[in-house]
Amino acid sequence: MSVHRIMGLETEYGISVPGQPMLNAMVTSSQIVNAYAYLVSHDTTSKARWDYDEESPLRDARGFDMSRSEADASQLTDEDLGLANVILPNGARLYVDHAHPEYSTPEVTNPRDAVLWDRAGVNVMNAAADAAAAAPGGERILLYKNNTDNKGASYGCHENYLMRRTTPFADVVRHLTPFFISRQVFTGAGRLGIGQEGQTSAFQLSQRADFFEVEVGLETTLKRPIINTRDEPHADPEKYRRLHVIVGDANMSDTATFLKMGTTAIVLAMIEDGYLDTFDAMPVDPVREMHQVSHDTTLTHVIDMSRGRQWTAIDMQRAFLEHAWNYCQSRSDADFDEQTKEVLTLWGDHLDRLQNDRMSVASTIDWVAKLSLLEGYVRRDGLTWDDPRLHLVDLQYADIRNDKGLAARLEQRGRLVRMFDDEEIDRARQKPPHDTRAYFRGECVRRYPESIAAASWDSVVFDIPQRESLLRVPTLEPTRGTHGHVSHILDASPDAASLIDALTDD
Repeated sequence: MSVHRIMGLETEYGISVPGQPMLNAMVTSSQIVNAYAYLVSHDTTSKARWDYDEESPLRDARGFDMSRSEADASQLTDEDLGLANVILPNGARLYVDHAHPEYSTPEVTNPRDAVLWDRAGVNVMNAAADAAAAAPGGERILLYKNNTDNKGASYGCHENYLMRRTTPFADVVRHLTPFFISRQVFTGAGRLGIGQEGQTSAFQLSQRADFFEVEVGLETTLKRPIINTRDEPHADPEKYRRLHVIVGDANMSDTATFLKMGTTAIVLAMIEDGYLDTFDAMPVDPVREMHQVSHDTTLTHVIDMSRGRQWTAIDMQRAFLEHAWNYCQSRSDADFDEQTKEVLTLWGDHLDRLQNDRMSVASTIDWVAKLSLLEGYVRRDGLTWDDPRLHLVDLQYADIRNDKGLAARLEQRGRLVRMFDDEEIDRARQKPPHDTRAYFRGECVRRYPESIAAASWDSVVFDIPQRESLLRVPTLEPTRGTHGHVSHILDASPDAASLIDALTDD
């Protein structure tokens, strides 16, 4: 296997309105979502809602369902609360997740496309903020691609990877726990503040690390686990498990996102094939090490492991990388493709440079880029690390506005590497990927907005006037409904009724 598998990202954006700290965040988030919905439809013909019928957020991969009475309200993501919720023509979902606007990318098949449609989400949010501000009585709403308000609240950037149902979940826990703890060295977005409320004025690698309190669990907002056990595949449950990863930061750097998705995909392939069965890298105290690795910007913290062994996070990542090279080189040439080689090469290069000269990766790794900016302000202005101005720099790094965000300005100056140009990103904002079921979903929303009653990851529900009831078209197989499968049918169907007739005949 290689880096290629069905994957995607869900990003909750930080939100604020200057001068109005008490504004209702859900209302403001709804303004963002509704503004973009109107922007892409220009009218109210689209009546599509999100289809919650097939969702099961309380199903646990350990073999049981949590009762609704025991679940926190934030876990009941299958309830329609009447908040803004839009299916976009690029196959993505844009909606209000409690107090935040969230963009969920369409399903893609590789880490490079994951970066591209994640970047498209930033463009969606920028366009939404501009549209909301331009509306009558509208105000400038600021959006941040970050993970904490430094006042005790954290919001997620979740990764999703489809994997084989037959893979023992205990193997997932055993191998991904040390991998997630140590991958912070290149996935961390950087944070000024230690502790959930940022009470200690020091810099750390990750925005999310201090908010994890248990090793394994179903929750995502309380008692956050390193390994999330939600078993909601959004696909054929006999074949697939969707690994829902909640430990990652929201990255501004394309390279960091590419490494995050690509390295995790390779490790999952090794777990599925049993290649890591004899590899043991589990820390003695995983939650403690999640925090300690993030708190150590020198990357020299020693992780205590079983049998008295000790590794740094770099050592641990090198061990995973060595296994990954051996594993991939033992596969067929078709599996060991150029994108897989690119991930492996970047992975090794960044581990070397992080160990030898961390500032040499300031153009690709967010926490290093942010730390470089902060240290520059400290030197130039003689600031101490508890100066409020530094916290503003930390926040402004994640500001998504092209003229205000520090990460965006670093990109414009060639100091933060971009993987895609503006034209490619804007195309992904408007169009779905061609090689997953997102193509069918996105194109149906674009071509037949008045006939889509609802949609979800694994179905599209049509409302055809000539038919007495709604018609659900299942899309349980993520690699079906692609451009190659359905573009000729869509092109030959001037309306939804014609499409349904063609699909029925087909």
